[in-house]
Amino acid sequence: MTVKALKEEGLICPSRCVTLQQDTGGLIYSIVACWCVCLLSVSGYSLGEAETRECVYYNDNWRTERTNQSGFERCEGEKDKRLHCYASWLNSSGTIKLVKKGCWLDDFNCYDRQECVSMEENPQVFFCCCEGNYCNERFTHLPDMIGSGNRVKIRPPPRVPSLLNVLVYSLLPLCVLSLALVLALWMYRHRKPPYGHVDLSEDPGPAPPSPLVGLKPLQLLEIKARGRFGCVWKAQLMSEYVAVKIFPVQDKQSWHNERDIFMTPGMRHENLLRYIAAEKHGSNLETELWLITEFHERGSLTDHLKGNTVTWSELCQIAETMSRGLAYLHEDIPSYKGEGPKPTIAHRDFKSKNVMLRDDLTAIIGDFGLAVRFEPGKPPGDTHGQVGTRRYMAPEVLEGAINFQRDSFLRIDMYAMGLVLWELVSRCTVTDGTVGEFMLPFEEEIGQHPSLEDLQDVVVHKKMRPVIKDCWLKHPGLSQMCETIEECWDHDAEARLSAGCVEERIGQIARTISSTTSDSPVSIVTSLTNEDLPPKESST
Repeated sequence: MTVKALKEEGLICPSRCVTLQQDTGGLIYSIVACWCVCLLSVSGYSLGEAETRECVYYNDNWRTERTNQSGFERCEGEKDKRLHCYASWLNSSGTIKLVKKGCWLDDFNCYDRQECVSMEENPQVFFCCCEGNYCNERFTHLPDMIGSGNRVKIRPPPRVPSLLNVLVYSLLPLCVLSLALVLALWMYRHRKPPYGHVDLSEDPGPAPPSPLVGLKPLQLLEIKARGRFGCVWKAQLMSEYVAVKIFPVQDKQSWHNERDIFMTPGMRHENLLRYIAAEKHGSNLETELWLITEFHERGSLTDHLKGNTVTWSELCQIAETMSRGLAYLHEDIPSYKGEGPKPTIAHRDFKSKNVMLRDDLTAIIGDFGLAVRFEPGKPPGDTHGQVGTRRYMAPEVLEGAINFQRDSFLRIDMYAMGLVLWELVSRCTVTDGTVGEFMLPFEEEIGQHPSLEDLQDVVVHKKMRPVIKDCWLKHPGLSQMCETIEECWDHDAEARLSAGCVEERIGQIARTISSTTSDSPVSIVTSLTNEDLPPKESST
């Protein structure tokens, strides 16, 4: 059979021979990638790749998710991706409970499987996938079938014989040899990875016990954010979306610290990010450290304010729940419901990017990679000075004059809280003036990428703060909010408000003033001044 004939039969597809240009061995990469992709194309055909268009559908949670309970699902995906069917079920003392059936995205574990067979020994949730229309109608567990008294033995689906087997077996050694050469070149060029002082021989340690161990399926869907720590993925765990924060191995200390903070007794709170699990994937240079938490589609407060303005009621909702979360984090709580005492925790990187929003605009504080605990009788751990995001650093942090005591770190958080409240007020529509584009604190004064020296000059020496506009002071609620902001970012750290006081103040302002009230502004101001606000207290 000629090459032309093979192309006409769809067995050799040069259009799928991609070119991978790297900084090393570009020509070899191109050749190897082309050979291997074409080889895989031929191999896939010779092994009888079954096209999947429809799968049996079932959803045990159909009432909550408001879907059909059962039926058939038409599979759709990218043109160059393979589609599969899957099934997941529970086995409780021999009682089978079907959880879900449906279509599954391109997964090499499902290639050329004509029957849905789970191979794992004893998982919490059984999972299998296969190729071919309605192949998930029947599902089995291989170890159970072999160990049963009936001695039923399920064999992998037979491979469809092909005339091209000789061609595949001839090209396979050449492809393996080429890949080995490329791998050797890559390792030679990367023999000194830029990991600084990190000791790669030190094992990051096992992940803590969690309900996710062995649980399937968890599928990464798309990257939602990138930062100094790595990246955050949106992922799907069964019927729930979760966030997977992936740390590279050189940031294992941040992963350790954030995991330990989440594992602290008493860390479950409606305004703190909900922890699900921590896991380690890969080994040596390829190690990835995963932190799995709840997912929020709205994203961070920064993302929301960039694309949206806020009403007075929305501002109060976000500000009050945000301060409530920080107040709980700062609080020292004795033993409760069998859990040990919750110590005081300072965030140390509080900013609008680390505040998530639920659909109802309830604020949730996350990212505890730099947080520090203050437990009685124990050292607080790593409390070196200039950490966090430079723009949100308090004056005493910028000038390196921190008093390494518990209250000092809480007051640093409160300075950052004042800046985040200013960001909220700057996007509120309740004022008579026009609402400008979203800007970060000090962006108007020193730009988007200020240096440490720029901030020291503006914040420490000139004692400047983001501008509070005159039109904000004309609204009685915003006027009180601006007064609270100024007391949060006070240059004198000991004069700053505590998070609990800010929560009380914002709650009282929100209850007293409503943007939809029919009262005149004079009567609103009178009612507010006649009712005492919570007294100013030190942020201890």
